[in-house]
Amino acid sequence: MGAGSSIEWTESTWNPVTGCTKVSPGCAHCYAERMALRLRAMGQQNYVNGFDLTLQPQALELPLRWKKPQRIFVNSMSDLFHDLVPDEFIARVFDVMNRAPWHQFQVLTKRSERLLEISPRLTWAPHIWMGVSVESARFTNRIDHLRKTNAHVKFLSLEPLLGPLENLNLAGIDWAIVGGESGPGARPMRPEWAQNIQEQCARANVAFFFKQWGGVNKKKTGRTLDGRTYDEMPQPIGAVRRGYSLAVLQDG
Repeated sequence: MGAGSSIEWTESTWNPVTGCTKVSPGCAHCYAERMALRLRAMGQQNYVNGFDLTLQPQALELPLRWKKPQRIFVNSMSDLFHDLVPDEFIARVFDVMNRAPWHQFQVLTKRSERLLEISPRLTWAPHIWMGVSVESARFTNRIDHLRKTNAHVKFLSLEPLLGPLENLNLAGIDWAIVGGESGPGARPMRPEWAQNIQEQCARANVAFFFKQWGGVNKKKTGRTLDGRTYDEMPQPIGAVRRGYSLAVLQDG
């Protein structure tokens, strides 16, 4: 349930919940669904239910056993704030994260309404980063919900980017990840969409990470934008922080 990850902006994944349901156009070609069905076909015990939402309590304390500090993407195969995940189970996940301050946990959701509703009842340590996925201008309200939570580090996953996101309100946001869709049926991302977001982040002093162009063969299309690789990250902190550490900006 926990493993090293090839996702560019994290190091490991931890899945105390698996499975999900589609809520918006960004979910149409969900990689996690494809992976879950493949793992079920391979006989992986945690995926006997395929992509049906399943609590995995046996995986809850895994990060406590990982003594090497790392960035951990929480529920890469689900959404912690899905309406079928009980409040008590979300609290148990947060309890584990709060007990493992040597890690940085990256939690990501499309269900920002529930995140906002439950946020006051959760304990938000600075090493717990909270993000929302926004694939098009139709869903920028998720950013407003995130902004109102008690998370110390707030980030945006603008992936798969399906349209322009102009004039974003980035107040209180620490980090933005941009990426095109990859895999079968991938919908194209226009260069000007990514360029515009990078410029907005630079003006707002928000760390910018360009993950990929995507497409059917994402290795071929690469991840350079305007001749650069953007790998900016929020600065690791032990207390509340505003701003970010600049740049790993590598010449392409």
